[in-house]
Parts: sequence; C-alpha cells; structure tokens
Amino acid sequence: MSDGAPLHRILARQLRRLNLAPEQSPPPVAWRELLDTLSATYHEADDERYTLERSIEVSSREMRDLHVLSQQATTDHLTGLPNRRALYVQAGARLTDPRHRRQALLLLDLDRFKEVNDSLGHHIGDELLIQVGARLGEHLRAEDLLVRLGGDEFAVLLDDAGHDQAAATAVKLCAALTEPFDLEGIPVHSAASIGISLFPDDGPDLSTLLRKADVAMYKAKAFGDGHHVHGGTDDTELSTRLRLVDELRTALTTDSLVLHYQPKVDLRTGEVHGVEGLVRWHHPTRGLLYPDGFLDLVEQAGLMRAMTRLVLQIALDQAAIWQAGGRRLTIAVNLSASSLVDVDLPEEVVAMLAARDLPPGALQLEITEEFLMSDRDRARDILTRMRRHGIQISVDDFGTGYSSLSYLRDLPVDELKLDRSFIFPMTDDPRSAALVASIIALAQSLELRIVAEGVENDKAYAELARLGCDQAQGYYMCRPVPAAELEGWLSTWSAAGMRAGTAHPLPFTALRKEDRVS
Repeated sequence: MSDGAPLHRILARQLRRLNLAPEQSPPPVAWRELLDTLSATYHEADDERYTLERSIEVSSREMRDLHVLSQQATTDHLTGLPNRRALYVQAGARLTDPRHRRQALLLLDLDRFKEVNDSLGHHIGDELLIQVGARLGEHLRAEDLLVRLGGDEFAVLLDDAGHDQAAATAVKLCAALTEPFDLEGIPVHSAASIGISLFPDDGPDLSTLLRKADVAMYKAKAFGDGHHVHGGTDDTELSTRLRLVDELRTALTTDSLVLHYQPKVDLRTGEVHGVEGLVRWHHPTRGLLYPDGFLDLVEQAGLMRAMTRLVLQIALDQAAIWQAGGRRLTIAVNLSASSLVDVDLPEEVVAMLAARDLPPGALQLEITEEFLMSDRDRARDILTRMRRHGIQISVDDFGTGYSSLSYLRDLPVDELKLDRSFIFPMTDDPRSAALVASIIALAQSLELRIVAEGVENDKAYAELARLGCDQAQGYYMCRPVPAAELEGWLSTWSAAGMRAGTAHPLPFTALRKEDRVS
C-alpha cells in the first residue's frame, strides 16, 4: 500500500478502535510498522475466533451426543418405552414434589410369557412385548408413566390416583390384553396379573412401593383375579408361596412327582383297555398333594412346559413296562391349554413314543374345551398333527363350557369325556338323565367314544350301561392308585362279575374335586 491517505484512514480507524487520540498517533514513518503489527494481531484474533467457534461446535455436538446417550440410558431398546432407570428418576421427582400428593404404582406381569418364548421362539416373544407396550399405552393418560422394567414386567405410575382409580385402571388394562395379538400370523392370547401399591400409604419411596406391588402381583396370580391391591398380610403369604415354588422346581428334578392311574372300564364288556394318569406330588413336609393343591402355582411360575414333559415321560415309561409284561393299556394324559401353545409338541411326543418302541395307541391326550374354543386354528393344526401320527384325542370335561358344538365337526377328536357334574344327579333327576342320554346319542351319531367320569355308585354304573355309554371311570370301580396297586386291582377285577353286578370295587374314598395332570 504506497498511498499514504488510505493507510492513514485505516490506521486512524484502528487507532479509534484502540481508543487512541490522533495526536497520540506515531509519526508516518512508523505507520507501516504499526500497521504490520496490527495486521498480525488481527490474524491472531482470527485464529482465536476460529478456535472458539470450533470449540463451540464440538461442545454442541458433545451436548447432542450426551442427550442421545441420556435418552438411551432411560429408554427400553425393545419397546421404546421408558425403562427402570427412567422410573427411578421420574418417580423420585414426583414422590418428593408436594404437588403430587397421591400416586399409585401398578406392577404388571404377563401370565405364561415364558411358554410363548419357549414354544414360539424369542422373536415372537419380543414382538408380543412390543405390542403389549403399545396397547397398554393406548389406555393410559398423558400424565401417567408407563415403563418396561425388563423381561415381561411393566410398571405404571399413576399420577393423582388412589385405591379406586388404581383398581379401575388395572381392570381396564387387563381387559385390553384379553384380545389376541397377531404375531406373524399367529393369534396369541395373553393375560396379565397386576399388583398395586399406593403412595404414601404403602411406603415413602419407589423401592418400597415396588416391593409391595410385587407382593400384590404374586397374590393376583395366585387367585387369578387379574389385580390385587397390597394388604397387610400379603408379605407373609408371598414368602410361603415363593418357598412352595422353589420346592416345585426341586420336585421336577428329584422324582417327587408321580402318577396314579385310574382305569376306564368298558361298560359293554367290563374290560379295561385304558387308564388315566393323574399327577401327585410327594411333598417333603405336607405329604401327598393332589393337583388342585399345586397346578395353579405351576402355571403361574411358568413351569407347565417342564411338568408336561415330565408327566409324559413317566406315563410312557410305565406304558413300556406294562407292554413288556403283556399289558397293552392306553394311558391318557391331560394337557393344559398353555401346554398346547408349543408348536413342537406333536413331534416331541412322537419322538418319546419311538424312543420307548411304543405304538401311537399307547398314548391318549386329553384336552379341554377351553383350548378348542380359544384358538381353533391352532387347535386344528396341533391336533391334526397328533392324529396324523396315530395319537388319540379326548375332550375332557365335555359339556361344562359355553361353547359351540361345531368344533366336534371341524376338529380331529376321538373321544368325549362327560363331566362328573352330569353324572352325580342323573339317578335322582330325570332331566339330568335325559341330558346324559342326549349327549351319549350325540357322541354315537358322530362316531365318537363317550366316557362318563365320576361314577361313584352301582346305580349310575347300571344306568350308564343301559343308556349305551361306552366307558366309565370313577371311584365305584377304582380310585386313582400307583401302578403297582393298579396291577393288583386288574388281576382281581372280574369283568364277568361286574357285568352281572357282583364284582367288588376297591373301597370308596372321598372324591377329589380337581384331579387333573396339567
């Protein structure tokens, strides 16, 4: 820059910015030196500004990353819901805020979720959890906090809610889950048990509320009520129940579970070609327990799949022993609706028969109308595969449900078992007898075998024979007994005498109301 005027103007402007008066300016010969110095200073300032801008940019990116990490730390990766950590953060703020005087904590656990995972695969189980989370959210308010705690457990923190509102919300959520979920074309039925604890009544902090809601949830499972609000005696009851579950797990691996067998007598010939296997538990301190004393707990603890396999193994081992000794008896085993969720069950049963060199006719599976009606497509698939392998299917407790008889036409069924509630009154009530006669005629017209359960006296036995019932099962002939005792009974049983009404059954003992394997 050779022209002094522009340089002077630039220098004067810089001097003003430096708060220097014109008379303080250096002589012209020093202008260039001063300008060079100022230029270098501005270059340094530019570098510092650039460094500052980069630092701000990096900090902003780090802040965004920290925000993302914070969200990830408080979000369940599968369902997209807040997670346990988020519950602790938000609940901690709510419970200490005087504006939030009442809170209710709902702890929700899906019933038999483990069986869905085991039978349909973990990817189906994951999809079920996603859909459950979405469906629950549809039935909650914006101010309510829904979180997935992990596994099949969800929690809901209801704002400004007491006992009645919490219970009403639990009923609404349970009802929402009763509709089947479509999982890759498979309709899956789900249900939940909900435990409720209240703030501040049940505790001052989230840890206490979670513990008491957990206790209440187990009580809801125990009674099958869907939900339960924590009460004063719940903690003691839970301890007893948890101990029993632990003992059940041990029983599954220590030969504490056994089968007793009850014969099914042909009413035309008096012969016995089949028995029903009924599970018993040799409890270490409580003695011999019947199914109604522990099967609900097996379901709730997710142990039904393991118990079903064990019962089948015991039954087929005994069938092999009898076959080797010249007795060809078909053993009937009850299967719960939850057991039949397992799509691999038909092939597993066939493999168990083959491993013991048993024909398919050695086993009969008894199922309930509940399963047939709740998921007819799956029932048709599983039962058809069973029948394809020659395994017989019996419908247990026939007539006790409010179901359509069309399944008898659509599904591969071999036998109907007429529930004992029809048999008890038939000898004294003409209408009951007429109803039994109609069901027997229905079964015969469909070419189905009909078995009467709960035959407890000679009058019922004779009347059923007169009506043309195929088989009878009950304490009048023989109570459920261990295999060795049944062999003795079979040896002394007089088919001819029974037809003539002169045989002597084993002594009658009090009938168990519930006597089912699974």
